Amino acid sequence: MQIFKKPADTLRLRRLALSAQGLLQNQSFGTGLAGAAEAISHIGYVQIDSISVVERAHHHVLHVRVPGFKPAMMNKLLLNRDIFEYWSHAAAFLPMAEFRFSLPYKQAIKNGQIHWYKSPDKPLMRDLLDRIRRDGPLRSRDIKSNQPKREGWWDWKPAKKALEQLYMQGDLMVSDREGFQKAYDLAERVLPSHVDTRTPSIEEFAQYLLDQQLRSHGCVSRPGVTYLRKSAPLRAAVKTLVDRGLAQQTLEQVQTPNGDVLIIEAGALDRSLPRVSNWMHILSPFDNSLIQRDRLKALFDFDYQLECYVPEAKRQHGYFSLPLLFRDEFVGRMDCKAHRKIQHLEIKALHWELNHHDEGLLVQAFVEALRRFLPFQGCESVSLTEVYPKRWAGRLRRELTALG
Repeated sequence: MQIFKKPADTLRLRRLALSAQGLLQNQSFGTGLAGAAEAISHIGYVQIDSISVVERAHHHVLHVRVPGFKPAMMNKLLLNRDIFEYWSHAAAFLPMAEFRFSLPYKQAIKNGQIHWYKSPDKPLMRDLLDRIRRDGPLRSRDIKSNQPKREGWWDWKPAKKALEQLYMQGDLMVSDREGFQKAYDLAERVLPSHVDTRTPSIEEFAQYLLDQQLRSHGCVSRPGVTYLRKSAPLRAAVKTLVDRGLAQQTLEQVQTPNGDVLIIEAGALDRSLPRVSNWMHILSPFDNSLIQRDRLKALFDFDYQLECYVPEAKRQHGYFSLPLLFRDEFVGRMDCKAHRKIQHLEIKALHWELNHHDEGLLVQAFVEALRRFLPFQGCESVSLTEVYPKRWAGRLRRELTALG
């Protein structure tokens, strides 16, 4: 059966995607701790970020969606067992209710699939399991080693590697955190008794991924359903599900003006969608709404690259530029650094993408976004070095003077 692709109204498709991410509505997930739990449940995961140029991404993602969110709430959610820590497409906090869908990868690691380490030290792993079973949760820093400490995660001492291997294959879970110091305990002692621990079939896992993508993004490409997952049987199961949904008309294919094809729920574009306001979000480079760069380009025509991994001489927008979302468009990037000791936010470069917007409207929205962003960064003052286009510099500097 041939499934025809209909042209999509790009504006409505963008709003569908942003609404699904909770970026158009105010308090779409609630506030505070409960709102943070609901947000993670809805968007599926929050990527854990070790870069501290500004407040870390796993806090930043919730800050823009949940009024009243505080970074300390993340560990509270972990201690409450509302979330757990594991690997999604990267290290992430995930809803505890979806724990069973972490099991296929854990079992693959236990059966010999390589994540980081080619030759796990199994005797040491057994010794560590016995120690944790006997003495309780363990941090890698609590293990004495006669080896000299060396720089770089690839030189982790053997015990830390063994802990990480046990964690990746599911014998251990993170029970507590102090910053980036994790406490590991036996999985059975961390898991709440009500959590489903049945391993999903390939078909169940495929359905879970498709449902999650449509729920949290509103639209998804076929490759995007299994983003960074290499399992050929899983990809085949997703293809079968999508083809069946298209044939039964529970799913639709839409084509963007540049030819990209996306999957949506049937009738999704006919629903009432939130209006947009003159509101700007300063987003993390690891925000769920833009982590799939191909979808970002297809939907928003926004070509984004995180340049901290790019040699300095080849960077175009800075080491850690933060995307700026205004209404339903990505309109710029801000490369900045939070100097927490002196409570100052340094904006190294501000790049505006769209010159057809009213300058005054964008500047006002940006200043209001900074007004919310500064306290989150623990900053009281702000400075601005470079602006592109340069003709906007004067007005921006005058407006930022009032912020400190």
